This record gives sequence, C-alpha cells and structure tokens, in this order.
Amino acid sequence: MQIVVVGSGIAGLSAALSAAQAGARVTLVERAVEGEHGGNTRYTEAYLRMKSMDEVADDFVDHFMANAGGYTDPSIVQEMVRSYDDWSPLARSQSTVDPDLLTAFVEHAGPTLRWLEASGLRFDFLPTAFITTTTTRLLPVGGGWAMVETLTSAARDAGVEFRFATTARGLAMDCGKVVGLETSRGTIDCNAVILACGGFEGNPEMLAHYVGPGAVNLRPVARGGHYNKGEGIRMALAIGAAPNGDFGSYHAEPIDPRSGIAEPAIFTFPYGILVNKAGQRFTDEAPGTVDAHYESVTRRIYEQRDGIAWMITDAGLDDVPNWQKGSRTDQPPVTAATIAELADQIGVPATALAATINQFNAACTQGAFDPLRADGLATTGLTPPKSNWARPIARGPFRAWPVISANVFTFGGLKADRHARVIDQDGQPIPGLYAAGETMGIYYRTYTGSTSVLRGAVFGRQAALHACGAVA
Repeated sequence: MQIVVVGSGIAGLSAALSAAQAGARVTLVERAVEGEHGGNTRYTEAYLRMKSMDEVADDFVDHFMANAGGYTDPSIVQEMVRSYDDWSPLARSQSTVDPDLLTAFVEHAGPTLRWLEASGLRFDFLPTAFITTTTTRLLPVGGGWAMVETLTSAARDAGVEFRFATTARGLAMDCGKVVGLETSRGTIDCNAVILACGGFEGNPEMLAHYVGPGAVNLRPVARGGHYNKGEGIRMALAIGAAPNGDFGSYHAEPIDPRSGIAEPAIFTFPYGILVNKAGQRFTDEAPGTVDAHYESVTRRIYEQRDGIAWMITDAGLDDVPNWQKGSRTDQPPVTAATIAELADQIGVPATALAATINQFNAACTQGAFDPLRADGLATTGLTPPKSNWARPIARGPFRAWPVISANVFTFGGLKADRHARVIDQDGQPIPGLYAAGETMGIYYRTYTGSTSVLRGAVFGRQAALHACGAVA
C-alpha cells in the first residue's frame, strides 16, 4: 500500500504518521523547505475547543450547526436527519456542514488527542490571548511548532519519506480512480492521495476570484499561509469533486499590519473605539466577549476603505489587568498628549475624529466597569452603539493601533465524508482521494473558533486509516 500525502501541517502529518503506523509506505510532498514546513500549524498556538482531553466543548455542535451553510432546501435537511446510507446523491454532495461528518468530528476528537499524546505531545489548559471568553480551550504545550516538530520526527521514525521543496501539480487518474500525484519533480504512483495542503489564502488570483477585489487588503496571518496556494482544491475540482465551505469567505483575525511576526493580533479593541480613515466609528466594538465576537468585528474593519481601522484608547486601558496579553503586536502604539496630535500622527481628519470622540463620550453612561466580563456598560442614543466597556476617551496619553483583517485560512474547500473521502458532484466518493485540514471545506458564515487544528488532526488521521483499510 503506497500513500501520498500533500502538505505537512497538522492534517498532513497526522495522515502520514497514521498511515505509516498502519503499515503503508508513505511519501509526504511539501512545497516549503525543511524547517519552514508545517503551513499555518507551525505558527499557531493551536487552540482546541475541548473541555477535557476526551470531550469537545459544550457549545461545539451548536456553533457548527448555527453556521452550517446558507438557506438549505428543507427537504434536503430532512434527508440528513436519517442514516447517511439513506441520503440521496443530492444530499451527499450538498454544500453544507453535514451532520454525519460533524458526528464523526465529535466522536474522534478525544481519541485523536490521545493518539497525539501517545506520539509525544502534551496538552494543558494554558493562558490564551483572550481577556474575556465564553468557551473552553485546550492547548498543546509548545503550540503548533511543537506539533509540527514532534510529528515530523515521529513520522520519520515510522519510515515516512519527506520530499520538501516539491509542489503538487495534478492527480493521475485511471478508470475514475486516483492512482498517482503529479508533482514538480515527477509523478508518484500510489494507491491513494490525501490532500492536506491548505486553502488558498496565499493565492491572490483565487482570493480575488472567490472573496472579491477587496481581498488585496488581506494578508495571511502568518508566514505559513503564504505557501497555501489552492492547488489541492483546484486539482480535485478539476476531476469532478464537489465543493464545500463558503468560498467567498475566510477566518478573519484583527492584526497590526506593521508587524511581521506570526499572528500580531489586537484583541484589546473592545476597551476602546475603532475608527476608519475618515475618523468615524462604524461598528459596535464590544457586543460581547472578545473570543466570540472578534471575527465579526474584524469583518467590519475589512469593509472599510483600504481595509484598515484605528483602535483608539486613552489611559483607561491600563485599568484592564494584563491587557498586554491581548495586544500581541511587537510594534508600539502611536501615542499623543491630545486627540488633535493623535489624529495628525495617524493621518485621520482631526475635526472628524474629535467630533466622533465627543459624540461617543457624551453617549457613555455611569456604571461599574468590569474588564473581565461583559459588563453591560453601554452607550445610549449612539449609532452604532457600544454594548460593553463603554467609557469616555478623555484621559491622556491617547494611544492608537492600526488594525487590518488577516486571512487565517479560507473557508472554501472540498466536500468530504466522515472518512475524509472526497465526494464528487454526484454524491459518490472519488476512489483513492481524500482531503483533510483546510483543503476540506467545512466552515460557513462565522468560524467555530479553535476547531481548525483539531479538524486537521482528526480527519488527517481518519483519511489515513480508511485509505489503509483500518476502518470500515
């Protein structure tokens, strides 16, 4: 049994190691050079939406189903309540989060983490960058870097052949079955290909095509995302794979565009205001806890002229305990003694900014400020409102950070079943083809936070086990 895995993030490494442990000969193809491999996984802290090593968080399924797709035909939804074997081809190829795959995700999350633990990783409930939270998150000790390095070593020990600086170009077919992978260094014959080569956040042409012309203002959240150019998705669609996930969207994270470090996130904006280049507020900065709402706020930033906003605070930010953990940039804020000076430094019309802040201050009400929970301290009579942590911006020094939307990963990908088999437009598995990680489309509307790394690990492993005949 020869398995080819494309990509060396958590999905690819989980697939490669699992396949090797199941007795297959495994070749892993990776565009990056060794030491820079691992895709987005290498650079993430790898939050996992779990309440223990063995159980997903209480809101896991509910959040996925609340963001399961567009307005699906009710007759198709009714089919999906039945056993998967009774679904029509139309239902099986439907672009949505299908409940059978979600059930498999939940069932295999805990066992997959236990397998990763046995492979040398450790997990704990470590501090996160979120000052306020609504769900539970487990983390691998050492983050995504530890995942990549530990699993790379384990895969090598298990006999996996790594081919770095090698790009996947296409799928070799014979009588409707995938029998090989065409690469920049020749074709590799195999029994199955597992596509785990990311989304298309590193491909400006695909971003413009699917997300829109404003995508020129996006950038990958970390260096690993630049390697994700969408070939895996394209080559599968070219042989009839069904698409899944929201191709016009992506996971948004607010970052400081001045910084070149991985994930220079600005999660402190709920304690100030956000203004666009015209000096105007445009969104409720604090509808609730930052972990639950940062993505929706970041999307509003993306909609502004040039896709940028400024977070503005005063000395009151220092009333937030350890606020620095939510400001992960390595660049200092712009500071000034007056609003007029601040406006001049950040290139925002001074008169407009002063009017915005005066209106905001007048709308703030008296009440107890509690920075560690949604305190209900809201503005009155202001559009847009601020629902929590609304206090006047009046005490110098005044500080400002630029904020743009980073593209953590794209949502559009391939339709797959609970075994990570790629499904074609007729609702049938494509023999010999699997997809995991970002290449598998599963997200719509709002990202179910802290599930992407887990998705990669779970379905990378399931793909390998099925390809090797280790599961029914």
